[in-house]
Amino acid sequence: MLYFKTAGESHGKCLIAIVEGFPAGVFIDETVINKEMKRRQGGLGRGGRMQIEEDRIEIISGIRKNITLGSPICLMIKNNDYKINELPSVTKPRPGHADLAGVIKYNQKDARNILERSSARETAARVAAGALTKILLSLFGIDVFGYVKGIGGVNSDKIIKDMSVAKDIRDKSLIYCIDCDIEANIIEKIKQTGEKGDSLGGIIEVIVYGVPVGLGSHTQWDLRLNARLAYALMSVQAIKGVEVGMGCDVANKYGSEVHDEIFFEKPASGKSLTAGFKRLTNNAGGIEGGISNGEPIVARAYMKPIPTLKKPLRSVDLLTKEPVTATYERSDICAVPAASVVCEGMVSFEIARVFLEKFGGDSIDEVKRNYEGYISNI
Repeated sequence: MLYFKTAGESHGKCLIAIVEGFPAGVFIDETVINKEMKRRQGGLGRGGRMQIEEDRIEIISGIRKNITLGSPICLMIKNNDYKINELPSVTKPRPGHADLAGVIKYNQKDARNILERSSARETAARVAAGALTKILLSLFGIDVFGYVKGIGGVNSDKIIKDMSVAKDIRDKSLIYCIDCDIEANIIEKIKQTGEKGDSLGGIIEVIVYGVPVGLGSHTQWDLRLNARLAYALMSVQAIKGVEVGMGCDVANKYGSEVHDEIFFEKPASGKSLTAGFKRLTNNAGGIEGGISNGEPIVARAYMKPIPTLKKPLRSVDLLTKEPVTATYERSDICAVPAASVVCEGMVSFEIARVFLEKFGGDSIDEVKRNYEGYISNI
């Protein structure tokens, strides 16, 4: 089974991602992974840390001559800003952060011992693991695309018609947005928010193209694909809500307005990801009954504003119990663009997990045989 773990602290020596269950025989281009690492560091609204770090992966194990071996893959990202032992103690917990709950849970007196690990810096390792799976999925024509749908209440209702065009627009955008009509308003809002010492959250959408019918299962609660994607996205720091397809708006509609009608068209090539069945709408977001239905998978994540503020909120000192203002750690004004890269990576990993559960093998050739046999069969 494919899974990964991360290790490391925000200002520790490095971050580590260990990926287990990755098939042998896959060519890994480090530049693809490092491109994702750089994207995570970008986006308007990032803090000073991004001027210090230049995230690049170092392969420690599991890959030889750029080919995966089938053994655990270990990727390391060094922290240039390594100074964990020199940093002052933190006794003024930040509202909205893990500081207070963490020190109580782990019987600590210094929130530094909590925040160094709970920091979103950890997501650099997640992006590295996710990038590995993007390489794997690309071998089967599966593409995962994440972008910013809105920030601070300025949201887009634009529908993607051509992903290659959308990707080009996103990659040129300061905020990883695909809607040029709202970008200027969002940029101005981020600048104004920074001047006020405040922070902003937003909405991230991730779309997966090229997924065949049959990933995930209705047979158990923890095998349902929508549940697994929600789990993966909710694990990302600051994400407070997740929806698939039409999402929460289904509660306000009639059934006739929600469900995607089914049609059939015999595939020209004799092979089809949907067995010839098709939909004219995709309100289900590519998942029905916990199973992929062959349409693009669409998931959205809702991110809260960063809890570290230049104008801190009220808090209580952990030691004296006296009223104080919360600690200010160097932080972002808006990290939604960066989080879109993390969400994309987490969705990539979870899609790869269910893909290998269905088509898995020890080598990529075995996986390809299993996949091609299934597609031919349907």
